[in-house]
Amino acid sequence: MMFKHWPPLNVLRGFEAAARLGSFHQAAQELHLTQSAISQQIRSLEELLGQPLFHRQGRSVALTDAGQDLLETTQQVLLQLAVGIQRLEQYRKPNQLVLNTSTAIARLWLLPRLADLHTQHPGIDLWLFTSDDTPNMAEQTIDISLRWGLAPQAECRHQPLLADRLLPVASPAVLAQPVQERTTLHGEREMDWHHWTLRGGEDLQLQTRGLNFSDPGLLLDAACQGLGIALVSERLSRPARQQGQLLPLSPHRVKGPQWHLLVHQESETMPECRAFCRWLELQFADPAPAEDGLPSL
Repeated sequence: MMFKHWPPLNVLRGFEAAARLGSFHQAAQELHLTQSAISQQIRSLEELLGQPLFHRQGRSVALTDAGQDLLETTQQVLLQLAVGIQRLEQYRKPNQLVLNTSTAIARLWLLPRLADLHTQHPGIDLWLFTSDDTPNMAEQTIDISLRWGLAPQAECRHQPLLADRLLPVASPAVLAQPVQERTTLHGEREMDWHHWTLRGGEDLQLQTRGLNFSDPGLLLDAACQGLGIALVSERLSRPARQQGQLLPLSPHRVKGPQWHLLVHQESETMPECRAFCRWLELQFADPAPAEDGLPSL
């Protein structure tokens, strides 16, 4: 049954207190109301619902079956509302900085650097918001977005950071297999093997069949776990290559996705935003000496 008018919140609070305490008098004391006000609230609620909620026995009251049912529902609703209101506190933290990025960048590139960020800038209360899709900075409460291939957006400063490169890799176990037995791992967009071929990468005798991944992070994980050969980001795969989990199949690199930064104009003046942007630029200014000089296609 749908009602044209739902009971006011104060009426539900009065009912919950009276039902929980078993007394209109004690409910009035708890809510700093008069006993007659609580009685009036209960009467109005019973009239709205068309049935009694309490058995009146002198000064004491007891719930009817309908009242017991409504009490359980009301307590759940009030608890959920209280938790939701408390959760809103996270939106008013004075030093909070909301950063949007992809799951792959967050897990494989940013997370290993968060300890340094916290050491350098302990006052930044970073809220890391990951999403598959590019956010709409004008409609969402986001200060900074760090992603591949970000296009300019209104009300934002758009800054290219780094042109990534791609390379074919596999685990040592896969490279020990005969070429015809190696599984090919396929990514999307730049991580698709057609990109390697069109950019002039050499023939690696890859099998057409294989496994397909839409997420570049999962593609990299699959390669690390020895599931096959993958075309991956030079930046994101660096730790795995340094640890010997992945080995390159070619000395060449091809052009990969461009890393971009979007900073909302309303956030530009925040000290936390300026500090984070400076820290971020230093991360990208640090070259990889072991990879410098490798030929690109």
